[in-house]
Amino acid sequence: MEGYDELISSLIIELKRGTLVLSVLSQLKSPEYGYSLVQKLENKSTLIEAGTLYPLLRRLEKQGLLKSEWDTSESRPRKFYVLSEEGTVVYQHLKKEWRILSDQLELLLKEDENA
Repeated sequence: MEGYDELISSLIIELKRGTLVLSVLSQLKSPEYGYSLVQKLENKSTLIEAGTLYPLLRRLEKQGLLKSEWDTSESRPRKFYVLSEEGTVVYQHLKKEWRILSDQLELLLKEDENA
C-alpha cells in the first residue's frame, strides 16, 4: 500500500500544479507582493510555497501577464505584482477553459458514481 500512497501523492501534486497559474492570476486584479499573495491564497485554502510562487511570478511577468513595481516607501522594499492588460485577457480565457474542463470532468465523475 505504501507504493500507492507515494503514487497518489505524486498525482495530487500534478493536479494542483495544473491549477497554480489560474489560482495566482485570479488573485492579482489588485497589486499584491509575494508574501501577501501566499497569505491571501492560504486564507482561501489554496496552499502554495514561496519557493514555488516566486519563480512562477517571475515567469508570468516575463510572459507579459503580470506587471510589477517596487514599493520603497517602507523600511523593507516590496515588489508588487498585478495583472497586465494581456494578463487579464489570458486570465479570462483560462477561467472559461477551466469551467468547461471542470464541467466535463464533473459529468465523468457523476457517471462513474451512478454506474
